[in-house]
Amino acid sequence: MTNNNNTRTFSSQVVDGMERAPSRAMLHAVGFTNADFKKPQIGVASTWSMVTPCNMHINKLADEVAKGVNSANGKAVIFNTITISDGISMGTEGMKYSLVSREVIADSIETVIGCQGFDGVVAIGGCDKNMPGCMIAIARLNRPAIFVYGGTILPGCHKDKKLDVVSVFEAVGARANNKIDDAELAEIEAKAIPGAGSCGGMYTANTMASAIEALGMSLPNSSAQAAISNDKKLDCERAGAAVLNLLEQGIRPSDIMTKEAFENAITVVIALGGSTNAVLHILAMANAAKVDITLDDFTRIGKRVPMLADLKPSGRYQMAELIEIGGIQPLMKILLEKGLLHGDCLTVTGKTLAENLADVQPYPVGQDMIHDLEHPIKKDSHLVVLYGNLAAEGSVAKITGKEGLLFTGNAKVFDAEEQALQAILNGEIVKGDVIVIRYEGPKGGPGMREMLSPTSAIMGKGLGKDVALITDGRFSGGTHGFVVGHITPEAFVGGALAIVENGDQITIDAENNQLTLHINEHEIARRFEKWQQPAPRYTRGVLAKYAKLVNSASLGAVTDN
Repeated sequence: MTNNNNTRTFSSQVVDGMERAPSRAMLHAVGFTNADFKKPQIGVASTWSMVTPCNMHINKLADEVAKGVNSANGKAVIFNTITISDGISMGTEGMKYSLVSREVIADSIETVIGCQGFDGVVAIGGCDKNMPGCMIAIARLNRPAIFVYGGTILPGCHKDKKLDVVSVFEAVGARANNKIDDAELAEIEAKAIPGAGSCGGMYTANTMASAIEALGMSLPNSSAQAAISNDKKLDCERAGAAVLNLLEQGIRPSDIMTKEAFENAITVVIALGGSTNAVLHILAMANAAKVDITLDDFTRIGKRVPMLADLKPSGRYQMAELIEIGGIQPLMKILLEKGLLHGDCLTVTGKTLAENLADVQPYPVGQDMIHDLEHPIKKDSHLVVLYGNLAAEGSVAKITGKEGLLFTGNAKVFDAEEQALQAILNGEIVKGDVIVIRYEGPKGGPGMREMLSPTSAIMGKGLGKDVALITDGRFSGGTHGFVVGHITPEAFVGGALAIVENGDQITIDAENNQLTLHINEHEIARRFEKWQQPAPRYTRGVLAKYAKLVNSASLGAVTDN
């Protein structure tokens, strides 16, 4: 880290001097004054969109960030990116664009900041892919930056039971099993999403918000504020001012996003029981930051860090309830005091993690949402990296312990998510089955769709403990049950998943970290001799470009490696 009194390194190249008069003329038209040209310019990346409740309020949050920037004698310039909705597109062909959007968002933020010569960045994200997309761009640009989480949604309610979007997915399975009728399904549908904010459990959005805060790239408590709240407005205004402090001190993302900081992020994700998508996104963010994080780091850290949070989808509570008892800061202090976090990591406050946590108060006495280290929900990580003849380069299971640690069953094979979902809803899946969904990987899908529809249907059918599902696709943070995703090499590039046949015996062993297809090497070789790679499903457009560029899920499914 170096002190840098020139807080206009980039904007000065765009607006200073006689020859830049045309640039200034255009900026006058969008509201710049003569005084503004002498101020650091801060790009405020807003992921606002009316396509999803996760992001529908972010334009107003961007205004609060701009207020903070301008009051600290900077000049804020708000711009937008695209965003998509996983929850709306889930289970459709459109879901293939979801993970792709992470790269498009990162590219678009990098493009605007790089082109316009902004000196710093505040990025506001509120849904699964735009959050790591913002962070990938921030890491690439390496200009003083802060990430702001758009905030969690408040829970819906039906028959005195709190609801979220996953409640609706599981209600579909319950309706298919005649546990509820059409009227009740419609009532749950109408009540589950009461307003703005990201999905309410420890699903991918809340997981990534927590990870980014633990990484040091958000202000303290940014991950634990409701989307519609005064706390969130204040968080935004403070972030706008804080980025000017980073400029003054010369603190860049590379000073914060270190190996140790990523280890902190992984530790907090594990303690919270977070989404498997965090593995994919942390790998991608680390890649952009030029930090060496691998699947095996999750295993190494997971051996010593317990799962402590009783949060949905496998637990009882929602993020809004965690906010009521203090958010993730008291949890981080517990982890720090036990030597499980690196306290000397720098953060966007300009202080270390330990300094930020020094005055944090403990959780209220008697709360049962966050367990203590002596009585964990699971003594080690719920994120289990499995290898074996079905996953030579690794796969990721989400095993909270409630499902058991070992499952052996017979394969029922599907070449697309839709086929598997119909089989589940039609009653073709029975106790002891291992559902195999393949050709859904980054290249094969393309786009690595989330399997929330089939896993929720399994739960709704009451088969959560009786069947398993494995895939080269991925899972929503709302998924729970005996599931394994991110299987690599994926089927499309000749991974062993491609030659699994109906009736093959498969074992998921979360104790020995193995995913095993029980056929001999001779039979595997014979099947591969017959196998042919399918034709690409897309030959033009963004999905085709993505399929050509993307690397393995075991490396983060990034396109710029």
